[in-house]
Amino acid sequence: MGLFSRHADESAPQRQPAYEERQPVCEEPPRKHGLFGSKHHSPTRAQPPNATTQSTRSSTTASSPDRTNGGLLHRTFGNGNRNEMDPSILQARERLMAAETAEMEADRALMAARESAREAREHVRMLELEAKEEARRAKIKEHHAKEFSKRGKRLGRHDY
Repeated sequence: MGLFSRHADESAPQRQPAYEERQPVCEEPPRKHGLFGSKHHSPTRAQPPNATTQSTRSSTTASSPDRTNGGLLHRTFGNGNRNEMDPSILQARERLMAAETAEMEADRALMAARESAREAREHVRMLELEAKEEARRAKIKEHHAKEFSKRGKRLGRHDY
């Protein structure tokens, strides 16, 4: 016997009771009990082919891959008729859809606000550049005006 394993004696035959012979049991794979052995195991009983239950039929219908709209919001009660959906599920679905729509509108509004802010900053930057250019022109104009003033003072020196 290994340090981390456990083996049952296979030499002793085990006798099963008579009532289990009528209902076949699926053979279970041997359980692993080591460090990396599987912890999750669920034994299943085999059912005769004609003993399919309603829950088995509905679960296979709900999970069949040929359904186009099989999701959490499209699950139904009973026979799978969509007209008989639970009102709370319908209300939750509509609230979720309304929330998604509101979120998309909020995203659009946020993008519009960001664009507007960017345009406002660009406009302010252009105004600042125009003001600097006007100030530069005003200085040049002032400089020219002073020079003309000096030249104008020299005129008429013989009038005294």
